[in-house]
Amino acid sequence: MFKAVIGAEKLKEAIESVSTLVDEAKLKLTTEGLSVRAVDPANVAMVSLDLAGDAFDSFEATDGELGIDLTKLNGIMEMADKGDSIELDLDETAHKLILRMRGLSYTMSLLDPSSIRKEPKVPALELPAHIVIRGEDLKRAVKAAEKVSDYMSIGVRGDIFFMEAEGDTDNVQLEMTKDQLIELKSGEAKSLFSLDYLTDISKIAGKTPEVMIDVGKDYPLKIRFKIAEGHGDVSYMLAPRVESE
Repeated sequence: MFKAVIGAEKLKEAIESVSTLVDEAKLKLTTEGLSVRAVDPANVAMVSLDLAGDAFDSFEATDGELGIDLTKLNGIMEMADKGDSIELDLDETAHKLILRMRGLSYTMSLLDPSSIRKEPKVPALELPAHIVIRGEDLKRAVKAAEKVSDYMSIGVRGDIFFMEAEGDTDNVQLEMTKDQLIELKSGEAKSLFSLDYLTDISKIAGKTPEVMIDVGKDYPLKIRFKIAEGHGDVSYMLAPRVESE
């Protein structure tokens, strides 16, 4: 059983945070809320989404899994305006999800959860450097890096957090001191990451006031932030591109 009502903006945020990496996902339901764990087809990036029942205007669910075509769901959500409420209702017999908004009613077929890639195990990483940055600053640095390269280095030097990209002839660098950040825990850290992924992630993270970044030396990058007015958590893990000596 699954029956819920939620603001359109909150649902869009949640869907986009996952669909930036994958086209379909298993949506895990509990009485407390819903969650998604997914890894992109290239095994480079992983996303974890947790949306508490408190994010919804009303929420009723029993434990279960739904296979969701995120591309299709995103298309439906384009019909919703910012102030709309979305009513979600699971038809278990027909194996369909019904979405209602402002008189419109969509009946969307669900995917077989067993046909969707297995949920990844999220590794427990203790990374030396921890940074809390404004979402708009992260998005700005990534956008600047796109102009010169396909990759970006992220790290900490002393009490300075840096993001830099180097192309064949040009380079771009953002440096922020502890005073310019929301928080900085220094540690030896510098890793190189694909801008294809950072661009997609920063489009979502850039809308939020605070983004937590954990980074090490040639280790995966962890990016975390809140959505749905603090009732949702999104976390990405991005594998580094290890530079040859």
